[in-house]
Amino acid sequence: MSRRLRVAIVGGGLGGLAVAQALRGNAEIVILEQGSRFGEVGAGINMSPNAFKVLRELGLEEPLRRCAFQPERHVFRDWRSGRTLLSADIRSEYETSFGAPHLSVHRADLHEILAAALPKCEVRFQSRCVSVTQSEGSAVVHLDNGEEVEADVVIGADGIKSAVRESLYGKDEPEFTGNVAWRVTLPIEALPLPIEPAVTNWLGPGGHVVHYYVRRGQLVNVVAVRETAQWTAESWALKADREEMVHAFDGWNTDLRSLLAQADTCFKWGLFDRPPLARWSKGRVTLLGDAAHPMLPFLGQGAAMALEDGLMLGLLLSQDHRTIADRLSLYERLRLPRTARAQIGSRMRATENHLKSPVQRFIRNLKFKIRQHGNPKATLHKGEWLYGYDVRDALRAADI
Repeated sequence: MSRRLRVAIVGGGLGGLAVAQALRGNAEIVILEQGSRFGEVGAGINMSPNAFKVLRELGLEEPLRRCAFQPERHVFRDWRSGRTLLSADIRSEYETSFGAPHLSVHRADLHEILAAALPKCEVRFQSRCVSVTQSEGSAVVHLDNGEEVEADVVIGADGIKSAVRESLYGKDEPEFTGNVAWRVTLPIEALPLPIEPAVTNWLGPGGHVVHYYVRRGQLVNVVAVRETAQWTAESWALKADREEMVHAFDGWNTDLRSLLAQADTCFKWGLFDRPPLARWSKGRVTLLGDAAHPMLPFLGQGAAMALEDGLMLGLLLSQDHRTIADRLSLYERLRLPRTARAQIGSRMRATENHLKSPVQRFIRNLKFKIRQHGNPKATLHKGEWLYGYDVRDALRAADI
């Protein structure tokens, strides 16, 4: 009887934990996490139906439902007047249309759910990968403390500054997109006015603000984005000055600015991405999530794509009748076009959200109005191709 596949996963974020979960019982797993414990930077995540289906496939639907919030609607609002530009039902329509609900969840809660469900495996904290090498028979992860971890397959789930990616394709720098974001999490007791139970996106010239409930409605997650000429800070998640954030939205809706002004603590970071890669894999090494396809948050699909990657890669690596090269080739072939489309779509959405010309905004809003009357059940982001996706269906359609 052949031995089980040994898989080294570099990075213990959402995608890394998802692939470990998907490999349950079919591989010897070692997770190499550079932090001292599992933990995620960030706050809210919108778990669209395609992301929810991954958690359902992993057997984690119930804990997810217990900690999340299910919004009623998705709404676009005018940056100044607050009037509704476009809206779509979420609670009543998505389960019927896409086979799963849309939930809003705190990133730390989602990460905790995945970590708690990990199969029996080796987890090494404070293990930062600096490079990966490989031979015909194995791949080796080189750590900053001089240790080496050998495996049959190495998965780079180590984020946008991926050392695994650099080992495969050389050093490059992610591109600053001209957008800076602030993140605020508010307890409902701190709200200056009641907020509707919706995913609400305020669209304005050179920026937008999105807010929604998380953690069963106990918190409101707010992300405020503005265009800027440059980003020079070393850190990608700085503690920021509340007044600077509020000032960045001078002239915007009074109620919205009052909400931003309630921030006790806020964080600021530059938004970076890369063009889609032509390849993700070489030999016994591959990439997933932000290491493979970092994307802007304007479609709300960064975490969803990483979770889909993790499930599909885990299912394919569990098929021991195929060679490792064949399994990684299939993973790349099935996932790369979809994630590239999401990357490009996220950039396009940023442009439409931030139109500066009043004439262009009028035309965009008129198109919204026509869409609302012509197809009131459509998603706001034309996201049917995103939300209806199912990893198992994709494998069946490819006859795998």
